[in-house]
Amino acid sequence: KPYNLKPHNPTTSMDISKPPRPWYSKYRWHIIGSSALLAIIVYTIIIALAPRRQSVNSDSVKVATVSEAPFMEFVEAEGLVHPITTIQLNAIESGFVDRIVREEGTMLRQGDTILILKNPELMRTIEQEREQWQKTMRNLREQEIQMEQKSIDLKLQALEQRYQMGNLERKLKQTREEFSMGVKSRAELDIAEADFQHEHQKLLLQMQNLHHDSVTTLLRREMIVADRNTAELKWQTVQQRTNDLFVVAPTSGQLGNLNLTLGQQVSGGSKIGEIKVMSEYKIRTSLSEYYVERIHAGLPANIIQKQDTFTLQISRVMPEVRDRKFDTDLTFTSTTPDNIRLGKSYRVRIELGQPEQAVIIPRGDFYQKTGGRWIYCIDNDGIARRREIKIGRQNPEQYEVIDGLQPEDKVIISGYEQLGDFEEIVIK
Repeated sequence: KPYNLKPHNPTTSMDISKPPRPWYSKYRWHIIGSSALLAIIVYTIIIALAPRRQSVNSDSVKVATVSEAPFMEFVEAEGLVHPITTIQLNAIESGFVDRIVREEGTMLRQGDTILILKNPELMRTIEQEREQWQKTMRNLREQEIQMEQKSIDLKLQALEQRYQMGNLERKLKQTREEFSMGVKSRAELDIAEADFQHEHQKLLLQMQNLHHDSVTTLLRREMIVADRNTAELKWQTVQQRTNDLFVVAPTSGQLGNLNLTLGQQVSGGSKIGEIKVMSEYKIRTSLSEYYVERIHAGLPANIIQKQDTFTLQISRVMPEVRDRKFDTDLTFTSTTPDNIRLGKSYRVRIELGQPEQAVIIPRGDFYQKTGGRWIYCIDNDGIARRREIKIGRQNPEQYEVIDGLQPEDKVIISGYEQLGDFEEIVIK
């Protein structure tokens, strides 16, 4: 037998049938890839639609609690101490600086000499005026003597006329007696009566002339007195010009801005310095033009120095706005700080109204970042979320919240530079 064949086993030699493969087995890798891609897309959509969130450390942000409390609207500004009044010194007479008696910064009392001027031309003018004054006084005295002499002459003439009248009256009486006795004729009596009437008329005219002279003398005397007073006043004014060469302090205070040198020519009426009255002080501040319509005289203010509060009020508001600012002067209404000095600066708080109850939050840099339109508010789950708000009035310490927040809410007020624009903040 050429071949060694094994016996036939019908069981082993028969083919076994296998179940058919599923239809998707052929596409299983496509399905797996598509599922993964779909999962990625869904995850991306979920991430895109979910609020953006950032985690920050608690030390990098500042959290405050919203409260309801009295809100005072005020403005703070840096103020410098100035004297209550500054008096400008002007040279009344022109001249050359001959001597500087007081230096700048010296404390003066009223009447103290500050500097002395010299003016040779003025001295020559004064000498001429003195000679003219003496001449005028001599002329007026001569006029008075002439009037007195004339009055004496008229009085002597009137006295002589009265004496003559007395003689003629006695002679007329004797002539009348002799005429009645037949000793004198009628013609002689008529002559005596005519002489008496003539002298009587002369006496009347003489008395009238004396009366007129008295009235004229009185008027001329009044004119002479007026001319003398005018001449005296003019001479005193001229003499005062020599005193005006001495520049004196019109009031007590500190001398300032005296920028003169010996021999320097000074014109009449020019400014030579100033006196700062140190009996009281005022504080001058510069405020933003934003407050120009709300600041007026009488508004209260205060400064705090070493735990002590000193009250002030606005005394004057400058009408001009320069570089978007305007100046105001404030005066103390009570005591002043012990260490107050000219040029010293104080932080002044000016009140713009009465305290009112309001929902408030402390100031922070959120306002610069959000413009006061929204803020991060911490919810009950501890996550800070953006919330729309509306800010009303403000002062250097607080903001008034009109809408969007309630008392006891906790908000992030500072640290916004690192928070970006995320909608949710997780504080670690």
